Amino acid sequence: MPTLTGAVVLVTGANGGIGSAFVAEALARGAVKVYATARTPRRWEDDRVVPLALDITDPASIAAAVENAPDVSVLINNAGMLPPTANFLELSADDLRATMETNFIAPVLVATAFAPVLTAHPESVLVDMHSVASWYAFGGVYSASKAALWSATNSLRLELARMGTHVVGVHVGYVDTAMAAHADGPKLAPADLAGQVFDAVESGSYEVIADELTASVKSALSAPVEALYPELKG
Repeated sequence: MPTLTGAVVLVTGANGGIGSAFVAEALARGAVKVYATARTPRRWEDDRVVPLALDITDPASIAAAVENAPDVSVLINNAGMLPPTANFLELSADDLRATMETNFIAPVLVATAFAPVLTAHPESVLVDMHSVASWYAFGGVYSASKAALWSATNSLRLELARMGTHVVGVHVGYVDTAMAAHADGPKLAPADLAGQVFDAVESGSYEVIADELTASVKSALSAPVEALYPELKG
């Protein structure tokens, strides 16, 4: 099974609440180095953390990151964005493209760019952050972008499995971060989410269902559409 002990980890979107939790948890589980990436990387107090500039929407920046982090064995595709509206009918074409670029196209390109680095190890891991929104369309283009990433993750899982790279998809509802500050209801602590994800990595699991909301949505996917969206009955 893959392990974090001795691993070299790269986290996209490491400045945020979830990204920072991934950095801390990876170190706690024995990672020897963590590349903490962001468009503008922040300083870290631990010498094992290497700040690295990465704009996931810029192919040149991705290529530079691959060159500067040639020893990565665990890649965590965490960076993402929220569109200005959850309503497709109010969304501009530019915001539609930007959301799909950031939440779907960019993480796929990051994964494929780092694939030769990952597969050079006897064991390696790719983690993709999906959200419950990949199964429940309350988020407009955000949901669409996460659904697309979920599908791509399944394809990457099949392609990379034969090369020794284990792929984990993470589905979660609201997490207690600045991005979810507007939301009411239960929120998972970032540290708890990071712990669940690395538990899945080290147990060889393929999927993380991080909370009750996500579990309930997944269980409804085989039912008729109106069971998941009761407002359609009105």
